[in-house]
Amino acid sequence: MSDTNQRIADIVGANDVTLFMKGTPLFPQCGFSSRAVAILDHCGVAYDSVDVLQDMEIRQGIKAYSDWPTIPQLYVKGEFVGGSDIMMEMFEAGELQQMLDEKQVAKAS
Repeated sequence: MSDTNQRIADIVGANDVTLFMKGTPLFPQCGFSSRAVAILDHCGVAYDSVDVLQDMEIRQGIKAYSDWPTIPQLYVKGEFVGGSDIMMEMFEAGELQQMLDEKQVAKAS
């Protein structure tokens, strides 16, 4: 496993919910990242974010790690969920909240 893959695996494994995004939750740098943050905030879960614009190795490595070509990327309990479109579909169907509840993800404080 490459150093970058190991770094990503460590980040994903350290948090119940991790969002790899462009920017930060307070200052998202693209509309898709903004939508992902809004969905997670609405679900009321605690999550960690990684600004891929600050680290080019992570920005490229996360795409290979998940075999998914776009950012943002959501991980829950170490499992890749998807990007903002999949998050939106799951959210609208009630599936995202259900998954977060079933996996007993910590609520935002």
